[in-house]
Amino acid sequence: MPPRKKKPTEQEELFSASTPKEIQAILWKAADKLRGSIDAAQYKEFVLGLIFLKYVSDAFEERRNELAKELAEDGISEDQIGDFLEDRDEYTGAHVFWVPETARWSWIAANAKSQGVGKLLDEAMDAVMRENAALTGVLPKIFNRDNIDQKRLGELVDLISDARFGGGEDRPAQDVLGEVYEYFLGNFARAEGKRAGEFYTPRSVVQLIVEILEPYEGRVYDPACGSGGMFVQAAKFIEAHRGRGHKADISVYGQENIERTWRLAKMNLAIHGIDGNLGPRWGDTFTDDKHPDLRADFVMANPPFNFKDWDRDEGDPRWRYGVPPKNNANYAWLQHMVSKLGERGTAGIVLANGSMSSQSSGEGEIRQSMVEADLVACMVALPSQLFRTTQIPACLWFLAKDKSPQGAKGLADRRGEILFIDAREMGEMVDRTERAFTSADLAKIASVYHAWRGTESAKTEGLTYENVPGFCFSASLETVREHGYVLTPGRYVGAVEAEEEDAEDVAERIATLTEELFGLFEKSAELEKTVREQLGRVDA
Repeated sequence: MPPRKKKPTEQEELFSASTPKEIQAILWKAADKLRGSIDAAQYKEFVLGLIFLKYVSDAFEERRNELAKELAEDGISEDQIGDFLEDRDEYTGAHVFWVPETARWSWIAANAKSQGVGKLLDEAMDAVMRENAALTGVLPKIFNRDNIDQKRLGELVDLISDARFGGGEDRPAQDVLGEVYEYFLGNFARAEGKRAGEFYTPRSVVQLIVEILEPYEGRVYDPACGSGGMFVQAAKFIEAHRGRGHKADISVYGQENIERTWRLAKMNLAIHGIDGNLGPRWGDTFTDDKHPDLRADFVMANPPFNFKDWDRDEGDPRWRYGVPPKNNANYAWLQHMVSKLGERGTAGIVLANGSMSSQSSGEGEIRQSMVEADLVACMVALPSQLFRTTQIPACLWFLAKDKSPQGAKGLADRRGEILFIDAREMGEMVDRTERAFTSADLAKIASVYHAWRGTESAKTEGLTYENVPGFCFSASLETVREHGYVLTPGRYVGAVEAEEEDAEDVAERIATLTEELFGLFEKSAELEKTVREQLGRVDA
């Protein structure tokens, strides 16, 4: 019988890995072994905090090496170079976080066994926050606790050290660690399922919004920013089309209601080199707007679907098109975003399908008012299974404050028109439960919108718009009125079997009736409680 092959250690797997994806998978597997000893709510912060500390340390070392090379080329002596290398202005001036010696990854790895890895990590997080005002209160200090498996933590630190993310001229630490951060965020979303909706939007959905809006420059706002994925994708779009140096052409503004998610977003922006204003702390967008005077050029958001538990002020000036119902915030989000748009601002918003056709609690009247105000530019019906976090069918709303040619821009005059795109049959399954748009899908949908709007990219590519049965249709406001202001693309694009259209309508009616049924259950419970109290008084 041949001898059984010895299972390779994690270090052996890491050194044999040939691609970034393999390295990421090995690190995820190693980190996942710590899950049982950490509070589930803190696990994301724990692992992503480690990655962030590795990033700031690697970026610091890269800048240090660059500086040493520059000084040597200038003829500075070795004795003098040492002083320059500890000048924090040489780092902060290059948009690199200052990392004190005891917070540098090399120092932690060298002293972890003798001084205790958890203690060193907590002290390092504290030191980095103390030396960099932008990170105050952001990094987790949860490593030196009795419930943390310090042996596994030490092994994970060794693995992250061996991965050597930085140091390559073609792949700086920022790029490589940014990919690792995104990979881990995606894996956390898969692992957490429904609860992940608070911090993660599927990448291909974000890409579609960005490709349509083309946020090359100006103010970009997300009032429910989660872990900051919209901003990261916007920066990547600019880099891909105009180069890395143009990433600063956008100013980022965001808000997040959950403290831990706000911290993840702050780290995510920092690790991608994005200067963003997410407010001094987390807070509810409806009751504690952190950017009250902002007028954005672009709004991109994936707010909670059919959010019921929100605080409504009926006299709020944002409700220009009607007071949104207390049991569903969809039209509160839409109107909040309209209030944030500049004179020629545009917005892309992910919402539940019901928002396109709901007539309950005055939502139909609000939708009618928004359509008549010519705010709706485009509606996109999305395929199923794009979101692991919910089974609720979703769509994209694209709003525009100005659909005129806009003077020198020479856009197509689309006043009084709405573009409908039915993308329900697009996308490919990436596994048994999740679908994603392919690059071809993204290009097809975005090209149709740009051709319709007559953007510069459409002119460059020689694109002209025409209706495509079963896929896209440009409808006049009169046609939308005839359909009772229902904005479901399947009603307009044509060449859709009646059964499919009916099935979509039935699904929407079921969702609406289910919500109404839950409301009746709540009222029934309240009535039963009142009757019992009255009977109790009679008996007494």
